[in-house]
Amino acid sequence: MSLRLAIDIGGTFTDLVALDEETGEILLEKALTTPANFADGVTDTMHKAGLAARDVAQFVHGTTVVINALTERRGARVALITTEGFRDVLEIQRANRTDMYNLLYRKPVPFVPRRFRFEVPERLDAWGGIVLALDEDAVRQIAERCQALGIEAVAICYLNAYANPAHEIRTREIIAAICPNLEISVSHEITQQWREYERTNTTVLNAFVKPATTRYLATLDRRLSEMGLAGPRLAMQSNGGTTTFPQAQRVPIHLVESGPVGGVIGARILAKKVGTANVISFDMGGTTAKVSLIENAEIKIHTEYHLERSATSAGYPLRIPVVDIVEVGAGGGSIAWIDAGGALHVGPRSAGADPGPACYGLGGTEPTVTDANLVAGRLSPEYFLGGRMRLDVERAERAIGTIATAIGVPVEDTALGILRLANANMQAALERVSVERGYDPRDFALVASGGAGGLHGALLARELRMEKVIVPRAPGQFSAWGMLMTDLRHDAIRTRVMPCAVEDLAEIAATFAELEREVAARFERESFPKERVSAERFLDLRYRGQEHTVRTPVVAETLDERSLETVLGAFHRLHEQAYSFRQDDPVEIVNVHVTGWGAVDHPQIAPLRKEGRTLAAARKGERPVAFEAVGRIETPVFERGLLPIGEPIAGPAVIEEPASTTIVCPMQRVSVDEFGNLLITEDA
Repeated sequence: MSLRLAIDIGGTFTDLVALDEETGEILLEKALTTPANFADGVTDTMHKAGLAARDVAQFVHGTTVVINALTERRGARVALITTEGFRDVLEIQRANRTDMYNLLYRKPVPFVPRRFRFEVPERLDAWGGIVLALDEDAVRQIAERCQALGIEAVAICYLNAYANPAHEIRTREIIAAICPNLEISVSHEITQQWREYERTNTTVLNAFVKPATTRYLATLDRRLSEMGLAGPRLAMQSNGGTTTFPQAQRVPIHLVESGPVGGVIGARILAKKVGTANVISFDMGGTTAKVSLIENAEIKIHTEYHLERSATSAGYPLRIPVVDIVEVGAGGGSIAWIDAGGALHVGPRSAGADPGPACYGLGGTEPTVTDANLVAGRLSPEYFLGGRMRLDVERAERAIGTIATAIGVPVEDTALGILRLANANMQAALERVSVERGYDPRDFALVASGGAGGLHGALLARELRMEKVIVPRAPGQFSAWGMLMTDLRHDAIRTRVMPCAVEDLAEIAATFAELEREVAARFERESFPKERVSAERFLDLRYRGQEHTVRTPVVAETLDERSLETVLGAFHRLHEQAYSFRQDDPVEIVNVHVTGWGAVDHPQIAPLRKEGRTLAAARKGERPVAFEAVGRIETPVFERGLLPIGEPIAGPAVIEEPASTTIVCPMQRVSVDEFGNLLITEDA
């Protein structure tokens, strides 16, 4: 037996998907996440699934270790070493505010306090020329101070080091010689783009999470080896590709959105398979809901990500490639609460896996979205996780009752209000990736995944008038399934501010060639077959004098005058789509970007077997389910695994499977396609 295994750690559940490469059979498992030690959750889930580690030919892992360490501020004690005069760049940040008239705005607090920020006399110009040589004695003194202060990790970020890393390299050598136990992060190995605040913050956050991530991956790697797993171990990156464990340990900040990206990859693969090129991925788990737009089967990638950005905070910028995901605190475990003014809110705080929603009976008492779905009849108390976990309706009603009493509304109406508010939060996220970026959601289908995606997807699509909802097979483990479909990926991005003009073609081509060699070298270090490596080219372009850029693909292998005109035409079109205008001004290059892909064999999506599938066999009975406007009505309940292919079912309907439940609203209909996806559409 040869298995390909993917395990995704979420805020509430740990999901497992294993593919038998010989038979094509897929094994699924799901268990509560173990926040105290995530490695326990990984190995426990494997034992629960009955897998023999020696049969695993490839292991892919998505983890929340990085994002949890950042959001919970449970990272290393970090020191920053930077150019003299730039100690306070983390404090000064940017002059811009997410909402300039918001009196509640507060500047984000730096991850490194001022007493741990040290300056070194040295200076490079914008082209990497040495203006002031590195003061090595100053570096040695700082290293000794770091030892005395109990520093655990060091971030080194010098001005313009993206153009010449020599001073950063020498500083690392000195620090490592004096403090061999310190984890060291240098900016040029993480990002080679300009903007000193963004580069500095990215390097600091990498240093902040590096010790914990290194320990976790080393522990997991050791345990997998002890269990007999000999195949390659890969980590899911935020850029939509995978990388090896050693590379992930060197630059762990690339795992910041490790888990959610798998669902986006899965949605893209699924969309291509079913012939729907334009979809919006909607992944609702236990803690958050994640949405991402996929146009023409292409995933959107941004090279600047903001952690914890909101209306009252600019968040913390990360200068790394990240799949364009909008995440909101609206998962099954999101807690409903009332503010001082009496207004009802849902999230962002979550009950998580410990103690979990009140209905889990594990100690949680606060009302959550899962409790509301149970009270509304949308979840079966006897069939949660396929019947392995019984939900307590009375506990859920008591939890919802605390809100109901406070606002003077019946418990069932309060539950529907909680669900309506959670849907409003998720609808806003869907609009952020579509309407706010120049796309009409009516031109897209919704791929609803995650343990709770099927409960809310149909109603969200109706609100946005989307053409259909696709609920994939095993939606509760869809992110892990997407990880099995992912290739290795490395990005090389370099700032080169210059005209995008014919007379500069030679320099542009030389920069692309340099970055392609850099990417190829990374794959070579990982012993990846050269014949399976390919590259994509992009330019971050802007009109001269602008601040923002537009990422523009370069499809021609050889840049000449004609292909450059094609690139410029694509830029004008993309700029108009994003900002509603185009100009005749000269165009500038800001960043040159090469993405290298290492292709792996993807599992095949096999059609369903038709035998034994009938509506009569699938029907499990009826139960009263509450819907807005129509109230509680008797609703047929079906077992998904027995539904026949192509036979439509009129809503309302409840479709259950071990790790997920799908709700079909009144005046909708659902059918199963040949690959086992549920297709929900509005009645004509």
